[in-house]
Amino acid sequence: MPKIVFIGAGSTVFAKNLLGDILHYPDLAQSTISLFDINEKRLRESEAVARRVSQILNVSPTIETTTQRRAALDGADYAIAMFQVGGYQPSTVIDFEIPQKYGLRQTIGDTLGIGGIMRGLRTIPVLLDMCREMEELCPDVTFLNYVNPMAMNCWAIHRGSKIKTVGLCHSVPHTAADLAEDIGVPIEEINYLVAGINHVAFYLKFERNGEDLYPLIRRVLEEGRVPEWNRVRYEAFKRLGYFVTESSEHFSEYVPWFIKRDRPDLIEKFNIPLDEYLGRCQAQIKAWEFAQKAQEDPERYSVEALRRELAGIPMMPQSREWTIGALETMNEVKPSVEYGSGIIHSLETGQPRVVYGNVPNQGLIDNLPQGCCVEAPCLVDKNGLQPTRIGSLPPHLAALMQTNINVQALTVEAALTRKREHIYHAAMLDPHTAAELDLEQIWNLVDDLIEAHGEMLPEYH
Repeated sequence: MPKIVFIGAGSTVFAKNLLGDILHYPDLAQSTISLFDINEKRLRESEAVARRVSQILNVSPTIETTTQRRAALDGADYAIAMFQVGGYQPSTVIDFEIPQKYGLRQTIGDTLGIGGIMRGLRTIPVLLDMCREMEELCPDVTFLNYVNPMAMNCWAIHRGSKIKTVGLCHSVPHTAADLAEDIGVPIEEINYLVAGINHVAFYLKFERNGEDLYPLIRRVLEEGRVPEWNRVRYEAFKRLGYFVTESSEHFSEYVPWFIKRDRPDLIEKFNIPLDEYLGRCQAQIKAWEFAQKAQEDPERYSVEALRRELAGIPMMPQSREWTIGALETMNEVKPSVEYGSGIIHSLETGQPRVVYGNVPNQGLIDNLPQGCCVEAPCLVDKNGLQPTRIGSLPPHLAALMQTNINVQALTVEAALTRKREHIYHAAMLDPHTAAELDLEQIWNLVDDLIEAHGEMLPEYH
């Protein structure tokens, strides 16, 4: 049975969902599950949840816990990363509050923009240290990375390590399900082809039995049925002709068109939730505190009490419901749409399946830079992950992606070379940052962020 390591197992809800997916497979039900986190309290909580999942599924994996990363990785067959360097406090708060002093607002700040750049700079060194340990302790491991900024992290790993790595994200199946609901077609009947870069990939095909379903998506626009929370993506679809995979709140900060400090009418028109990620973090922290207290006093710390408590936190209504729903289902084990368990199952058993993975562009997409990190369908079986060649994307989509790839490339270059100048260059070329700030402001902002992060970042020269 394989040894599967959860790196950042204190992300309890996500770890619980992924563990449930893995243990649903009889072929994996007696795997060794090694839970690693630097937070011993959260680790113990995740261990209790893992044992509860095993009990519900009536399976008997070997569950280990450790606060020592090397011990967890020793002899691993699979390693799954699900951590956030710096956490909500102090790093995420810094990523939002300092740019805000310059008039630069964000929604999520974990993929691109100044928040994505800083998150990449503090995450890449940790990932590369981890990969060096893997090269020593488990050189044949398959590393499944769920950590954002996905493209930057995976690109840096591919440049700096020999470890087999794939980046995984749920935006492709989630968006497909959203579109299926919008057009009234069961998701099980839909076939799609997606390609691009993480969070800026597009549905090149969206079909049912060979019939193009894009006319039905256009009808949603024409009939005024666009969901209030999804106005940005439908506007992008209207202008680009293809639907993007990542959510409206994410996509709004990857481009220069929607968030403008002197255009509050745009924020209102497209229903853009500024500072959304801060609210989600606050809600998740409070929800987890409620979950722990509810074990002792379920009447006082009920779901309805949590709903009232979260009502005062500014965030999208659906984000609030996701948080509540995650807590409500902590004692249930249902399959998720995450690709990680399927990849492990296919590599172990040889059963072929197709997943969407973030992999190096080695002859996959002709009009994106070779070596950059692209998101594409991959066949998985005993032969490993085998990405599908796409050819050329529609030129305007490739051009849009290139604006994001520029930022990714320079952030990775800064992280690998420790040259401070490339941090400035990445921020200068970021579409949203450049649309809001002048060059002097951008350089001063970068200086302020580096200083505020302190020891969370390595030394740059």
